[in-house]
Amino acid sequence: MSELAEIVVRTLWISGSATLLSSTWSILLSYYLSRAAKASRLIVSILEGLVGVPTVLVGLLLYMVLSRSGPLGFLGLLYTPCGIIIGQAILVTPLIASTSYRVLNKAWSEYGELALTLGASNRQAAALVLREALPGILASIIMGFSRATGELGVALMIGGNIRGYTRVLTTAIALEVSRGEFENALAFGGVLILIVIAVSLCARVLKRVYEA
Repeated sequence: MSELAEIVVRTLWISGSATLLSSTWSILLSYYLSRAAKASRLIVSILEGLVGVPTVLVGLLLYMVLSRSGPLGFLGLLYTPCGIIIGQAILVTPLIASTSYRVLNKAWSEYGELALTLGASNRQAAALVLREALPGILASIIMGFSRATGELGVALMIGGNIRGYTRVLTTAIALEVSRGEFENALAFGGVLILIVIAVSLCARVLKRVYEA
């Protein structure tokens, strides 16, 4: 049980940090895309296409970049929690950015343009749009967290599944399956599902409180 608790805490810390890191640039990117009508269509189409990229491929590319022979090998990020955080942040960026763009683009067309025509400044209009789009942006962040928590390729190839250091729920599940310990794998899987559901329910509660 102590090892399970340790893995759960590490999973939440790594995936949560990766989601927050990705959200900082993803939401900013989606905001500017919602204001740039000409360039947004192509970039958003690319982002939506990248959402379905296999995590193993992302992990492989990052491994080549972060390995000792790679261009960023001198940073020493391979087989570290920080390496997994960066990898997962890159992985969930297309998902958070593309979904946030839809929300912000709709909010601009419904509220931002109206506010500007009524004499509001650009800053006031932007504040109104962000306030109205906040529940949708929160949902995008939750989707990103779920994606980061449930991925295996980046966590395994960049983290190395080192016990007590980089092992998370998904890599623990893979390890138990390889050992033939299916009961333990199912237990880890059940905990993973409970985490995702609990986070989703908390987000729904926060949304209701915000709308109230």
